[in-house]
Amino acid sequence: MSLNDTPSGERPHIAFFGLTNTGKSSLVNALTNQDLAIVSEQKGTTTDPVQKAMEILPLGPVVLIDTPGLDDKTALGAQRIARSLRVLAHTDLAVLVTEAGKPLSDEEEAFVKKVQDEHLPLLRVANKADLLASCEPDKTIFSVSARTGYQIPQLREKLAQLLNEKVQAKPPLCRDLVGPGETCLLVIPIDSAAPKGRLILPQQQVLRDLLDGQAMAFVTSPQTLPQALKQVRPKLVVCDSQVFEQVAKETPQDIALTSFSILMARYKGYLAAAVEGVAAIERLQDGDTILMAEGCTHHRQCEDIGTVKIPRWLLAHTGKKLNFVTSSGTSFPEDLHDIALCVLCGGCMLNAREMQSRLRLALAQNVPVSNYGIVIAAMRGILQRSIAVLPGFGQKQGEEHA
Repeated sequence: MSLNDTPSGERPHIAFFGLTNTGKSSLVNALTNQDLAIVSEQKGTTTDPVQKAMEILPLGPVVLIDTPGLDDKTALGAQRIARSLRVLAHTDLAVLVTEAGKPLSDEEEAFVKKVQDEHLPLLRVANKADLLASCEPDKTIFSVSARTGYQIPQLREKLAQLLNEKVQAKPPLCRDLVGPGETCLLVIPIDSAAPKGRLILPQQQVLRDLLDGQAMAFVTSPQTLPQALKQVRPKLVVCDSQVFEQVAKETPQDIALTSFSILMARYKGYLAAAVEGVAAIERLQDGDTILMAEGCTHHRQCEDIGTVKIPRWLLAHTGKKLNFVTSSGTSFPEDLHDIALCVLCGGCMLNAREMQSRLRLALAQNVPVSNYGIVIAAMRGILQRSIAVLPGFGQKQGEEHA
């Protein structure tokens, strides 16, 4: 992936919902000018949520999600509807596609209520407007025709308008910590789990964020960190969480230090909860189960950080007989009552709404949540140092959870 590519986790997610045969798939195809979704006169053609990362003017980079009908009455209908509704967890803008001239059905009314409860922006689009001789104008409904193209360009403009504020409100990753002309040293391990020929996504994103902020970025490996620190005195050192302990020992105390994972937790909006939740490590008992929740579906190496290294370190740190379960990608269990601690990855492959949805789900079931980098820093006794540079995280808060 190049620095110019926009990963799915950074793209606004627009999901299309509606009854079967209202033309959701046709509308997605019309918006993209491509045959992305299968279209048929037969009801229930879309059986699973289908998503596609695209560039659509004037929207820019987005992820479009086509979902099965909300009134699926087939043998697997209930499961398909449930899967469609789970899409709301990572949806930034919900589009309810209805049929022009028809009142909302019970299923559509229930969906509107659910979206309102989720505090999601909702746009109601009345498709098949070309089939109506005339209709009373309704400012709350956007009328289109996927078949004729009627108001499709205007719909793109409307979607862009609704998403504009969200895109502009994105927080910085670290350029607020290292100003223009200041230096940041990135410590990046190159081991068996590192992707060949490229950097992993959080490293790319932090590097790009620094460049966007006119900061000077220096990159080194853990092995050459001592030499690097002799040549440059950075304002901030950012390292991979798995080498936290080594980097903390070799970096002078008066130089700020944090990790890519911690920066990602702040960027995705769940850092405060992760810092608070890490205290649960010291309360773990024999037989407790820990959920390691990864956002990507990469091929795991023998020394995978989420499934091997952190579990091994937790077993050694606590001295307890712990159980570990793993979720990956967009799959995340809804029932967490048997989980003593949920440890999230940085979430580079997931959007902020997905990460915050997981947080809300866990906290609603009284399950503490933390993060890869926070957990490692706490076990190594460097949590306070790793968050001290971040606004809002002072000495008192760090000491309470270190």
